Amino acid sequence: MEPTDFFETEARRCGYRRVAGLDEAGRGPLAGPVVAAAVILPRRCLLQGLNDSKQVAQPERDRLYEEIVRRAIGVGIGVASEREIDAMNILEATRLAMARAIQALAPPPDFLLLDAVTLPSVRVPQRAIIKGDGLSVSIAAASIIAKVTRDRLMQEYHRQYPQYNFRAHKGYPTSEHLRLLAAHGPCEIHRRTFRPVLQVHAGETQQTEGG
Repeated sequence: MEPTDFFETEARRCGYRRVAGLDEAGRGPLAGPVVAAAVILPRRCLLQGLNDSKQVAQPERDRLYEEIVRRAIGVGIGVASEREIDAMNILEATRLAMARAIQALAPPPDFLLLDAVTLPSVRVPQRAIIKGDGLSVSIAAASIIAKVTRDRLMQEYHRQYPQYNFRAHKGYPTSEHLRLLAAHGPCEIHRRTFRPVLQVHAGETQQTEGG
């Protein structure tokens, strides 16, 4: 079942006009930022093949990304760095990235639909929907924008740090990434508070102190 505009229509029935869907990409990786997107779609915007980004193959995500950017009333992107993630934890960094995405959105939204997250610091009426990226068209669109944006950032990081092969796993804790992390140790964009990185870093520190 593909996402529908049910929640957007409900919000408009309550008098809201600029309904933005928000979602993020990159809560689970060991490296790189968390990226959030906010998208306001026009009414009855049919996007063929739109779904939660995890359910869509990469070539189709790229196609949808271009179509969403072309057809949306507004698209905003926000990023929280790996250092911010380490400083405040991944949930609060996700909220920070989402707040930045809303700030980057023009025109500003008057109602927010979010995928199972609330934003207490944002003074805009909002509704959190469990598994919203598979139910709401605007949250699904935001999930595509966030995922494609983050994947492209990780491809850039691959050029800086080719020894980790970020272009393949995008920083997620795959067996390959864990092996390369153990072989090379953490780089600048690894999240130091995430356990596998913490363990490698602690082992390096012990070796240095013992050596």
